Amino acid sequence: MYFTVSGGASDEMGYAMSRLELDSDFCDAGKNIHGSDNTERPNKQLNHLDHEISQLTMLRSGPRRCLSQVIPGKWDSSVSTVKMLAGREGNYSGRGRFSSADCCHMLSRYLPINGPWLVDQMRSRAYVSQFSADGSLFVAGFQGSHIRIYNVDKGWKVQKNILAKSLRWTVTDTSLSPDQHHLCVVALRNLEILDLVVGNLLLALAPLTEGCNINKTQPVPHRIIEVYASMSPIVHIVNIGSAATESLANVTEIHDGLDFSADDDEGYSFGIFSVKFSTDGRELVAGSSDDSIYVYDLEANKLSLRILAHTSDVNTVCFADESGHLIYSGSDDSLCKVWDRRCFISKGKPAGVLMGHLEGVTFIDSRGDGRHLISNGKDQSIKLWDIRKMSSNATCTPGFRNYEWDYRWMDYPTQARELKHPCDQSLSTYKGHSVLRTLIRCYFSPSYSTGQKYIYSGSSDSCIYIYDLLTGARVARLEYHKSVVRDCNWHPNYPILVSSSWDGDIVKWEFPGNGEPPLIKGRVRRRYL
Repeated sequence: MYFTVSGGASDEMGYAMSRLELDSDFCDAGKNIHGSDNTERPNKQLNHLDHEISQLTMLRSGPRRCLSQVIPGKWDSSVSTVKMLAGREGNYSGRGRFSSADCCHMLSRYLPINGPWLVDQMRSRAYVSQFSADGSLFVAGFQGSHIRIYNVDKGWKVQKNILAKSLRWTVTDTSLSPDQHHLCVVALRNLEILDLVVGNLLLALAPLTEGCNINKTQPVPHRIIEVYASMSPIVHIVNIGSAATESLANVTEIHDGLDFSADDDEGYSFGIFSVKFSTDGRELVAGSSDDSIYVYDLEANKLSLRILAHTSDVNTVCFADESGHLIYSGSDDSLCKVWDRRCFISKGKPAGVLMGHLEGVTFIDSRGDGRHLISNGKDQSIKLWDIRKMSSNATCTPGFRNYEWDYRWMDYPTQARELKHPCDQSLSTYKGHSVLRTLIRCYFSPSYSTGQKYIYSGSSDSCIYIYDLLTGARVARLEYHKSVVRDCNWHPNYPILVSSSWDGDIVKWEFPGNGEPPLIKGRVRRRYL
């Protein structure tokens, strides 16, 4: 089904308990300090997603039924904070405290839409933004080979300033592991920033960096490192746990590397667009410009698997869950594919294919349950998928495109906006944002604080969009930046969202705010590329 953006009145957000509404249609949100509308609430109830994920989301973020009951046999999906607190004091649950779902229901009402407040400003484009698993660190990647790591707990102080080597264009992507002991970065020499990953490299990387032999019987002590790559199959490693704040490649610190090229490449050079660590930190999965997926075994310090996965660039890859058996990939061939490593060697093909996008896939985010994922597409839409609905192969195509279009410098054609894939297997489609100029990213909102009730995305129209997963309603549209917002990231525990833009600004959005005056939209800005 296709969800459309709905309009509606906005209520002013309350900052004190006395101002909280007892009954709300959707969530507590409204105008920011500048007075511009950030949130839309539907005038009428939209159709809810009729799928198992709807029930799972309600279990994670819905209020207790004894509190949500309006009259016998009728329940309200939204219960006010005052009523929730009264129910806890009255011990309606019988346990004298909130459940995790109750906490998510309350926290998910307060969206990070106030501000923004400036974190950093550079003279080059910002491409990547990523919180660590516990939210204590934040990583940003910029054009011009800069990577900065901020200590969130210490007032967003720059903990590490890294200048990568052999890069003529930009750092490309970031991704942080749950233990945040290691950082992996990817970049393009002549294109754009790709991927940055933090992982738990216990056995391989310390010996590799120091030139020692690997002893698999004795674990190597934790080292905080960073890995990055240029438009080549080499992924470089940086120690980010050292005392020095500045890390200049091969000047102040050694930036060593991992070779992702296979023996049969015969000197052919390719670029890595995306890289992610496995949950245990023992493997890296990467998507590349040679239409392939690579898996690198960090313990053995060698490439363990290469899959000729798509018929065009593999823009995004990720592990489906903690097991590491399933891998999701998205490509410019407009397909999302699921790969099961347990049976790939015998079958030599994907476990399944997900059809529905009309243009290339720019990013994939897994829900972490091994079943559901979302993808951002150049057809200007986000799609929600259940891999149990996938096909064994691409059984049909959207047909010949009767218009010329390149997303890097052209607007999406008007005649293409209402087209639909004849074999769309997605559960739902979310529209309103713009996916142009670069590989813009989308994510599920945090599980801990929202129960993954929302999805959010950057946009080429300089805004950040937040959608309700179940209704498809646009919950918020955050306006401040003056250029493309390629990436944004929601704090795992608190209502804080940080966006990175091509205008060079890294800014944070909060609820209700930190007491400091937010940035003024009309302020004098430095020139950006």
